[in-house]
Amino acid sequence: MWRRYSWLILLTTAVMALVAFRKPAERYFDVAKSLDIFATLFKEVNAYYVDEIEPQKLIRKGIDGMLESLDPYTDYIPEDEIESFRISTTGQYGGVGALIGIINKRTIITFPYKDFPAYLAGVKVGDEIVSVDGHLVKGKTTSEVSAWMKGKPKTEVEIRVHRYGLKDDLVFKIRREKIAVSNLAYTGLVEPSIGYIRLDDFTPGASRELGEALTALKAQGAKKIILDLRENPGGLLHEAINIVNLFVPRGQEVVSTKGKVEDWNKTYRTLNNPLDTEIPMVVLVSDGSASASEIVAGSLQDYDRAVLIGKKTFGKGLVQTTRPLTYNAQLKVTTAKYYIPSGRCIQALDYTHRKDDGTVARVADSLKREFTTRNGRKVYDGAGLDPDVEVEFDPLGRVTAALINSGLVFEFASRYCAYNPHMPDLKTFRLSENDYAQFSALLNEFKFVYDMPLEENAKHLAETARKERYYSELEGPLTTLRAKIETGKKSDLVRFKKEIMQVLEEQIAFHYTQNEGQALNALPRDKAVLEAQKLLNNPAAYQKILSPK
Repeated sequence: MWRRYSWLILLTTAVMALVAFRKPAERYFDVAKSLDIFATLFKEVNAYYVDEIEPQKLIRKGIDGMLESLDPYTDYIPEDEIESFRISTTGQYGGVGALIGIINKRTIITFPYKDFPAYLAGVKVGDEIVSVDGHLVKGKTTSEVSAWMKGKPKTEVEIRVHRYGLKDDLVFKIRREKIAVSNLAYTGLVEPSIGYIRLDDFTPGASRELGEALTALKAQGAKKIILDLRENPGGLLHEAINIVNLFVPRGQEVVSTKGKVEDWNKTYRTLNNPLDTEIPMVVLVSDGSASASEIVAGSLQDYDRAVLIGKKTFGKGLVQTTRPLTYNAQLKVTTAKYYIPSGRCIQALDYTHRKDDGTVARVADSLKREFTTRNGRKVYDGAGLDPDVEVEFDPLGRVTAALINSGLVFEFASRYCAYNPHMPDLKTFRLSENDYAQFSALLNEFKFVYDMPLEENAKHLAETARKERYYSELEGPLTTLRAKIETGKKSDLVRFKKEIMQVLEEQIAFHYTQNEGQALNALPRDKAVLEAQKLLNNPAAYQKILSPK
C-alpha cells in the first residue's frame, strides 16, 4: 500500500518545496489544508471511481498540472527520466555517438558525431537502421532504438543498416564508448583575418573548447572573431561565466542571481586571467538565443567588449535549481532571476501575473528600465537583448518549411550523395536545373502535399458563411478564392525555387561532412555573418557602435 501511494508523497514533497520558504504563520495552514483535501479526494476517487485507475498516472497529471501553472522551466523528473536529464545537461553517455530520427516512417541515422565509434566504423548520414543486436526497429520509437544502441562503454553492439544505392544491407559491429558531445558546431576562418566559432551548447567543457578554438584560430591568422550564439538555448551557468572570462579581465562581475531565498543570492565574477581582452569581436544572436547565451552576449555588451548583431534574443532571465525528492526523483525549480553587469534582468515574460485566461504577457514597455553599459551606452531590461546591429531575415516560405518537415529535403540529399560519392567543393557547390527537376520528381513520387493557413482561413470563412446563411451569395467568390490558393500552391516550387535550392544544397553539404560541410556552404551567403565581416573590416564603424551616443 505504501508503494501504491508513493506518487502522492512525491506530490506533497513538490508542493512543500515550492512553498517552504513562504512565511509559516501565513502559509502553513493553507498548505496543510490543501494537501489534506487532495489526499482525501485521491482516496475517494481511488476507492469509488467506476473503473480501475492508475495511481501513478493520475498523480503525475496532478504534478504536471500544478507545475504548468508556474513557468515552463519548473519540471518534475521521475527516476526513470533521470538518465535522459543527465545526458541533456552533461552531453555525456555511453553509446556509439549517433543521433537518430524518424524520416518517412523509417529510422534514420541523422548525425554520426565526428571521430566517435559510429562515424569511425563508417556509418553515414542517411543510413536506415534495420536492426540493433537482432532487434528489428520497424514500428519502434526512437527512444526504444536509442536505448538499444546505448550501453556501458567497452561493450559491443551490432547495427544493421540499409544504405540507399546498395543492394545488400551493411552490418557494423561497433564498440560503445563514453560519448562527450562537443559544444562547438564549427570553427574556421571566414576570411584570412576573421575567425568564426559557432557554439551550440553550454555543457561541461564549453569554455575550454571555445578557448582552444580561439587560440587555434589566432595561430591561423585570425585578428578578429565572430562568436555565433544563434539558436543556442543555453545550459550551465558556470560555463557561461568562464566564456565571458576569456574576453574580460579577472574579478569582473558577470551575473548575479536574486530570489526568494536570500542565502542563495550570489554574484558571480570572473576568476581567471583572460585569454584576449583586445581582439575585436562580434556576437551573433537570434530570437532562439536564450539563458546562458544571453548571459554571455549581455555581459560582453555591457562591458562594450563586443558588438551584437542579429535579432532580439529570447529573454530568459530565470535560474533553475535541481532539488532531490523521494524515490530518486528530482524537482527542477525556478529559484531566482539573473541580472547581468549593467543591472538589467532580461526576462521577457511575466509568469507571476498571468491574464485571466492563463496566458502570459510580455513585460510592458512602460515597465522597462534604462541602464548603461560601461561606456555609457543605453540598454534596457525586460525583453531580451537588443542587438547593436539588427539584421532582418526573411522567414522560410510555407512550402520550404513543409518540405523540410516532410523529410523530403533529407531524402533527396541522401539520394544525391549516393549518386555522387565524390564530394564537390562545398564552398561553391550549387545544384543544377536538372538536379532541381529530379527533386520535383521525388516530390511527385512521394505525393507531396502541404497545407497553408490561408486554406484554413478560407475553409473557416465558408463554414461561417453557411452558419450565417450567406453562403449562397458568397459561393462564387469563395470558390474562386480556393482555386487561386490551389494555383498559388502549385507555383510555389517555382516561386520559392532559390530558397528551396539553398536549403537542399546545405543539407547535401551536411550529408557529406556534417557541420563542417554545412558551414562551408552556408556561411558565404549568411546575412548576419556578412554583416559581421563588413563591420569588423571597418574599425571606425566598430568603435563608433561601442561609443556612447
